[in-house]
Amino acid sequence: MTEHKAIALISGGLDSMLAVKVIQQQGITVEGINFYTGFCVEGHTHAIRNKDKSKQKRNNALWVAEQLGIKLHIVDVIEEYKQVLLNPKHGYGANMNPCLDCKIFMVNKAVEWIDTHHSGQFDFIITGEVIGQRPMSQRKKTMPIIAAESGADDRLLRPLSAKNLPPTRPEREGIIDRTQLYDFSGRSRKPQMALAKHYGFTDYASPAGGCCFLTDQSYSDKLKDLWQGRGSRDYEMDDIMLLKVGRH
Repeated sequence: MTEHKAIALISGGLDSMLAVKVIQQQGITVEGINFYTGFCVEGHTHAIRNKDKSKQKRNNALWVAEQLGIKLHIVDVIEEYKQVLLNPKHGYGANMNPCLDCKIFMVNKAVEWIDTHHSGQFDFIITGEVIGQRPMSQRKKTMPIIAAESGADDRLLRPLSAKNLPPTRPEREGIIDRTQLYDFSGRSRKPQMALAKHYGFTDYASPAGGCCFLTDQSYSDKLKDLWQGRGSRDYEMDDIMLLKVGRH
Protein backbone atom coordinates (compact mmCIF):
# COMPACT_ATOMS: atom_id res chain seq x y z
CA MET A 1 0.00 0.00 0.00
CA THR A 2 1.36 3.41 -1.00
CA GLU A 3 2.10 5.77 1.88
CA HIS A 4 0.78 9.24 1.22
CA LYS A 5 2.39 12.33 2.72
CA ALA A 6 1.47 15.98 3.06
CA ILE A 7 3.40 19.08 4.06
CA ALA A 8 1.56 21.55 6.28
CA LEU A 9 2.24 25.25 6.77
CA ILE A 10 2.54 25.59 10.55
CA SER A 11 2.10 29.06 12.02
CA GLY A 12 1.75 27.91 15.62
CA GLY A 13 -1.93 28.82 15.76
CA LEU A 14 -4.99 26.67 16.32
CA ASP A 15 -6.15 26.49 12.70
CA SER A 16 -2.99 24.91 11.31
CA MET A 17 -2.94 22.56 14.29
CA LEU A 18 -6.50 21.40 13.56
CA ALA A 19 -5.89 21.16 9.81
CA VAL A 20 -3.03 18.73 10.40
CA LYS A 21 -5.02 16.66 12.88
CA VAL A 22 -7.94 16.32 10.46
CA ILE A 23 -5.61 14.93 7.81
CA GLN A 24 -3.76 12.69 10.27
CA GLN A 25 -7.11 11.14 11.17
CA GLN A 26 -7.26 9.83 7.61
CA GLY A 27 -3.98 7.97 8.00
CA ILE A 28 -1.86 10.49 6.11
CA THR A 29 1.71 11.17 7.25
CA VAL A 30 2.17 14.91 7.74
CA GLU A 31 5.29 17.02 8.16
CA GLY A 32 5.24 20.72 9.01
CA ILE A 33 7.06 23.72 7.59
CA ASN A 34 7.43 27.15 9.18
CA PHE A 35 8.83 30.17 7.37
CA TYR A 36 10.64 32.78 9.47
CA THR A 37 10.25 36.35 8.18
CA GLY A 38 11.42 38.20 11.29
CA PHE A 39 8.04 39.86 11.81
CA CYS A 40 6.45 37.24 14.05
CA VAL A 41 4.95 38.67 17.25
CA GLU A 42 5.35 35.50 19.26
CA GLY A 43 9.13 35.18 19.34
CA HIS A 44 9.59 38.79 20.40
CA THR A 45 6.88 38.99 23.05
CA HIS A 46 8.01 35.77 24.66
CA ALA A 47 11.55 37.09 24.88
CA ILE A 48 10.63 40.35 26.67
CA ARG A 49 7.46 39.47 28.59
CA ASN A 50 7.66 40.14 32.33
CA LYS A 51 4.31 38.78 33.39
CA ASP A 52 3.59 35.08 33.79
CA LYS A 53 7.25 34.37 34.50
CA SER A 54 6.27 31.00 35.89
CA LYS A 55 4.85 30.02 32.50
CA GLN A 56 7.43 28.37 30.29
CA LYS A 57 8.29 30.33 27.14
CA ARG A 58 7.82 28.39 23.94
CA ASN A 59 7.94 28.65 20.19
CA ASN A 60 4.36 27.91 19.22
CA ALA A 61 5.22 26.33 15.87
CA LEU A 62 7.60 23.89 17.55
CA TRP A 63 5.11 23.25 20.32
CA VAL A 64 2.29 22.51 17.86
CA ALA A 65 4.53 20.10 15.95
CA GLU A 66 5.37 18.34 19.21
CA GLN A 67 1.70 18.00 20.17
CA LEU A 68 0.90 16.56 16.75
CA GLY A 69 3.93 14.28 16.71
CA ILE A 70 5.22 15.63 13.40
CA LYS A 71 8.59 16.74 12.07
CA LEU A 72 8.89 20.51 11.65
CA HIS A 73 11.14 22.19 9.09
CA ILE A 74 11.99 25.84 9.89
CA VAL A 75 13.13 27.91 6.92
CA ASP A 76 14.67 31.40 7.11
CA VAL A 77 13.12 33.61 4.41
CA ILE A 78 14.05 37.04 5.82
CA GLU A 79 15.88 38.25 2.70
CA GLU A 80 13.40 36.82 0.20
CA TYR A 81 10.47 38.26 2.13
CA LYS A 82 11.71 41.81 1.53
CA GLN A 83 10.25 41.85 -1.97
CA VAL A 84 6.88 40.73 -0.62
CA LEU A 85 6.79 43.56 1.89
CA LEU A 86 8.28 46.25 -0.34
CA ASN A 87 6.41 45.45 -3.56
CA PRO A 88 3.18 43.55 -2.85
CA LYS A 89 1.29 42.85 -6.07
CA HIS A 90 -2.03 42.79 -4.24
CA GLY A 91 -1.31 45.72 -1.94
CA TYR A 92 -1.45 46.13 1.82
CA GLY A 93 -4.12 45.55 4.43
CA ALA A 94 -5.07 48.17 7.01
CA ASN A 95 -1.40 48.72 7.87
CA MET A 96 1.84 47.46 6.32
CA ASN A 97 0.60 43.89 6.12
CA PRO A 98 0.77 42.41 2.58
CA CYS A 99 -1.44 39.50 3.68
CA LEU A 100 -2.48 38.08 0.32
CA ASP A 101 1.01 38.34 -1.17
CA CYS A 102 2.41 36.87 2.05
CA LYS A 103 0.17 33.80 1.83
CA ILE A 104 1.01 33.33 -1.85
CA PHE A 105 4.71 33.61 -0.98
CA MET A 106 4.49 31.07 1.86
CA VAL A 107 2.64 28.48 -0.22
CA ASN A 108 5.02 29.07 -3.13
CA LYS A 109 8.00 28.50 -0.82
CA ALA A 110 6.43 25.22 0.27
CA VAL A 111 6.02 24.19 -3.38
CA GLU A 112 9.63 25.21 -4.09
CA TRP A 113 10.88 23.35 -1.00
CA ILE A 114 9.13 20.17 -2.12
CA ASP A 115 10.21 20.39 -5.76
CA THR A 116 13.83 21.29 -4.91
CA HIS A 117 14.57 19.04 -1.97
CA HIS A 118 11.81 16.43 -1.71
CA SER A 119 10.48 15.81 -5.21
CA GLY A 120 7.93 13.02 -5.29
CA GLN A 121 7.81 12.65 -1.51
CA PHE A 122 4.75 14.79 -0.77
CA ASP A 123 1.34 14.45 -2.42
CA PHE A 124 -0.17 17.77 -1.37
CA ILE A 125 0.07 20.89 0.80
CA ILE A 126 -2.11 21.77 3.80
CA THR A 127 -2.98 25.15 5.27
CA GLY A 128 -5.29 26.11 8.11
CA GLU A 129 -7.09 28.78 6.08
CA VAL A 130 -10.76 29.40 6.85
CA ILE A 131 -12.96 31.28 4.38
CA GLY A 132 -13.99 34.66 5.72
CA GLN A 133 -11.69 34.63 8.72
CA ARG A 134 -9.26 37.27 7.44
CA PRO A 135 -10.58 40.26 5.45
CA MET A 136 -7.75 40.36 2.94
CA SER A 137 -6.24 36.92 2.44
CA GLN A 138 -8.95 34.47 3.51
CA ARG A 139 -11.92 35.27 1.31
CA LYS A 140 -13.59 32.84 -1.05
CA LYS A 141 -12.46 34.76 -4.13
CA THR A 142 -8.83 34.94 -2.95
CA MET A 143 -8.51 31.21 -2.29
CA PRO A 144 -8.08 30.30 -5.99
CA ILE A 145 -5.70 33.25 -6.44
CA ILE A 146 -3.42 31.85 -3.74
CA ALA A 147 -3.53 28.37 -5.26
CA ALA A 148 -2.82 29.61 -8.78
CA GLU A 149 -0.18 32.28 -8.13
CA SER A 150 1.74 30.11 -5.66
CA GLY A 151 2.05 27.30 -8.17
CA ALA A 152 0.37 24.84 -5.82
CA ASP A 153 -2.81 24.75 -7.91
CA ASP A 154 -5.04 21.83 -6.90
CA ARG A 155 -2.36 20.35 -4.64
CA LEU A 156 -3.39 22.93 -2.01
CA LEU A 157 -5.92 21.57 0.49
CA ARG A 158 -7.63 23.60 3.22
CA PRO A 159 -9.17 20.89 5.44
CA LEU A 160 -11.19 23.29 7.60
CA SER A 161 -12.97 24.95 4.66
CA ALA A 162 -12.67 22.25 1.99
CA LYS A 163 -16.40 21.62 1.64
CA ASN A 164 -16.89 25.26 0.65
CA LEU A 165 -14.35 24.93 -2.17
CA PRO A 166 -13.98 22.77 -5.31
CA PRO A 167 -12.44 19.32 -4.73
CA THR A 168 -8.65 19.28 -4.84
CA ARG A 169 -6.42 16.66 -6.44
CA PRO A 170 -5.96 14.55 -3.27
CA GLU A 171 -9.74 14.46 -2.88
CA ARG A 172 -10.40 13.55 -6.51
CA GLU A 173 -7.71 10.86 -6.45
CA GLY A 174 -9.18 9.27 -3.33
CA ILE A 175 -6.17 10.03 -1.14
CA ILE A 176 -8.44 12.14 1.06
CA ASP A 177 -12.09 11.46 1.94
CA ARG A 178 -13.86 14.77 1.35
CA THR A 179 -16.75 13.77 3.64
CA GLN A 180 -14.38 13.87 6.61
CA LEU A 181 -13.32 17.46 5.91
CA TYR A 182 -15.07 20.62 7.17
CA ASP A 183 -17.02 23.64 5.95
CA PHE A 184 -15.94 26.30 8.44
CA SER A 185 -16.41 29.91 7.40
CA GLY A 186 -16.54 33.35 8.98
CA ARG A 187 -14.73 34.99 11.85
CA SER A 188 -16.31 33.02 14.69
CA ARG A 189 -13.85 30.78 16.50
CA LYS A 190 -16.53 28.53 17.99
CA PRO A 191 -16.29 25.73 15.38
CA GLN A 192 -12.51 25.56 15.77
CA MET A 193 -12.73 25.60 19.56
CA ALA A 194 -15.32 22.81 19.48
CA LEU A 195 -13.10 20.72 17.20
CA ALA A 196 -10.11 21.41 19.44
CA LYS A 197 -12.11 20.14 22.40
CA HIS A 198 -13.08 17.05 20.40
CA TYR A 199 -9.41 16.28 19.76
CA GLY A 200 -8.44 17.02 23.34
CA PHE A 201 -6.50 20.21 22.60
CA THR A 202 -6.85 22.54 25.58
CA ASP A 203 -3.71 24.67 25.32
CA TYR A 204 -3.19 26.62 22.12
CA ALA A 205 -2.15 30.09 21.00
CA SER A 206 -4.75 32.84 21.00
CA PRO A 207 -5.61 33.88 17.44
CA ALA A 208 -6.54 37.45 18.40
CA GLY A 209 -4.69 40.04 16.33
CA GLY A 210 -2.89 37.58 14.14
CA CYS A 211 0.78 36.73 14.57
CA CYS A 212 2.50 39.47 12.58
CA PHE A 213 3.83 42.86 13.66
CA LEU A 214 2.95 44.27 10.23
CA THR A 215 -0.75 44.22 11.18
CA ASP A 216 0.00 46.57 14.09
CA GLN A 217 -0.52 50.27 13.33
CA SER A 218 2.15 51.50 15.74
CA TYR A 219 4.78 49.16 14.31
CA SER A 220 3.79 50.01 10.74
CA ASP A 221 4.05 53.74 11.47
CA LYS A 222 7.55 53.26 12.88
CA LEU A 223 8.59 51.25 9.83
CA LYS A 224 7.33 53.96 7.46
CA ASP A 225 9.06 56.60 9.57
CA LEU A 226 12.32 54.65 9.31
CA TRP A 227 12.04 54.58 5.53
CA GLN A 228 11.22 58.27 5.36
CA GLY A 229 14.17 59.17 7.58
CA ARG A 230 16.59 57.12 5.50
CA GLY A 231 15.12 58.11 2.18
CA SER A 232 15.05 54.45 1.22
CA ARG A 233 12.48 51.66 1.52
CA ASP A 234 14.74 48.94 2.83
CA TYR A 235 15.49 47.23 6.14
CA GLU A 236 17.80 44.77 7.84
CA MET A 237 17.15 42.25 10.59
CA ASP A 238 18.50 44.66 13.22
CA ASP A 239 15.93 47.24 12.10
CA ILE A 240 13.09 44.75 12.51
CA MET A 241 14.16 43.96 16.06
CA LEU A 242 14.82 47.56 17.14
CA LEU A 243 11.44 48.75 15.88
CA LYS A 244 9.76 46.17 18.11
CA VAL A 245 10.96 47.84 21.31
CA GLY A 246 10.68 51.28 22.87
CA ARG A 247 9.29 54.45 21.39
CA HIS A 248 10.60 57.01 18.97
